[in-house]
Amino acid sequence: MHEMRFPLRLAGAVLMLSLAGNTPAQHYPVKAVRIVVPFAPGGPNDILARVIGQKLNESWGQPVIVENRPGGGTVIGTDIVAKSPPDGYNLLMVSASHTTNPTLLKKLPFDTLHDLALVIYVANSANVLLAHPSLPARSVKELIALAKARPDQVAYGSGGPGTSTHLSGELLAQMGGVKMLHVPYKGAGPANIALLSGQITWIFGNALSAVPHIKSGRLRALAVTGRDPMPVLPGVPTVAATLPGFEVYSWYGVAVRGGTSREIVVKLNQDIGRVLESSEMRQRLAAEGADAKGGSPEEFVAYFRAEMEKWAKVIKAAGIRLD
Repeated sequence: MHEMRFPLRLAGAVLMLSLAGNTPAQHYPVKAVRIVVPFAPGGPNDILARVIGQKLNESWGQPVIVENRPGGGTVIGTDIVAKSPPDGYNLLMVSASHTTNPTLLKKLPFDTLHDLALVIYVANSANVLLAHPSLPARSVKELIALAKARPDQVAYGSGGPGTSTHLSGELLAQMGGVKMLHVPYKGAGPANIALLSGQITWIFGNALSAVPHIKSGRLRALAVTGRDPMPVLPGVPTVAATLPGFEVYSWYGVAVRGGTSREIVVKLNQDIGRVLESSEMRQRLAAEGADAKGGSPEEFVAYFRAEMEKWAKVIKAAGIRLD
C-alpha cells in the first residue's frame, strides 16, 4: 500500500502543474484589461481601441479601459506597456511610428522587438497625394518631371519631421530620383490648412476628409498610396502605376508586453480577430476608409519587420534624425 503512495502523489503533482500551466490562458482575463493608446483622444488609434475594447468587454465580461498616454512620438505610452508585467492585462495600440522610431531616435527606453509581443494586425488605410490647383502637375509623372526641372523648389508639407506623411514624401522623392522641399507642420491639421491656402503645393493626406475639397475643386487628387485604387476616389490611379513598388499605408495593430505567454497572445489574437471579422466592424472601418486585416501573430511580426527595414532605408538615405 505504501509503495503506491509515491506514484499517486507524483501523478497528482504533475496533474496540478499541468493545470496550473494552463490556468492563465484558460481563465484570462479575470480582471480589468487596459488598452494604452500612445496618442491623444479622437484619432484612428483611439477610435479603434474603443471599438475593440467595447466588443472585448461584451465577450469577456470584464472591463476594458482605454487610456490615452500621448507624447514623445508614441514613446511615452509604449514605455508604459514595455515595462508592465507580461500577463496580458496591458495592451498597446501600435502603428507606423513603432517601426520608424528605432531608426529616427538614437535612444529608446525599450527594445521594440524584445519588449513588445505583437498580437494582431488590426487595419490599414491608404492615403492620397493631394495637390493645390496652383501646382502645374496633374499626375505623379508630371510632378516628378516638375521636381527634376526645379530641384528643392517644389514644396510639400507633412504633419512633422519623421511622421508618415514626411517619410512618404521622402520615399516618393527617392524613388523618383528628385529633390523636393519638405515643409513640416505641427500636425496634419495645420499642414492641410497650409495646402488649402496654397502655402505648399502638395501633401499626402487622408482620402475621406479630402473628398469634399476634391469635389469643390479646392484640391486635386493625383494618386493613392495603396496597392489598388480607392472606391471613394474613382478614376484616381495609384502612385505605383508610375513608381512600381511604391506602397504606403497608415496601419494599426495591437501588442502586449514581451514575454507574455504564447497562450494569452493566441487568445487575444483570436478574440480580437473575431471582432474584426464581424460585419459591423468591417462596415465601420470602411466608413473610415480603412480595411480590416487580422491574421496570425507571426504574420503581423513579418509585416512589422518588413516595415522597419523599408523605412530604415528611407530614413538613413534622407539623413533624418529626431534627437
